[in-house]
Amino acid sequence: QVQLVESGGGLVQAGGSLRLSCAASGGTFSSYAAAWFRQAPGKEREFVAAINWSGSSTYYADSVKGRFTISRDNAKNTVFLQMNSLKPEDTAVYYCGGRHGYPGAWGSQREYGYWGQGTQVTVSS
Repeated sequence: QVQLVESGGGLVQAGGSLRLSCAASGGTFSSYAAAWFRQAPGKEREFVAAINWSGSSTYYADSVKGRFTISRDNAKNTVFLQMNSLKPEDTAVYYCGGRHGYPGAWGSQREYGYWGQGTQVTVSS
């Protein structure tokens, strides 16, 4: 059973940067695909970025392409989300998801069976 814990959220001005971390424990995380989703108040959870087990393949929502970068360090059982050029519309709770192997659809939250508790990101204008 994998446990995921996100960290790194906070308050930042528009145009600033944050780096989120998702630390995994309790399983062989190096064999898991991982993803970041976010949920703003009053909205449904949406896909942000995903990465395969080795880090060789990454996927992004159009809204964050060119600004966000997902990466992982399997030696540290951690997945990262580097967020640059942040906008007020990026304000949300960010969740890390994981699953063994390959999801059928990288951007579908139903494909990920393990979730963290979330970390708040607030971007002020």
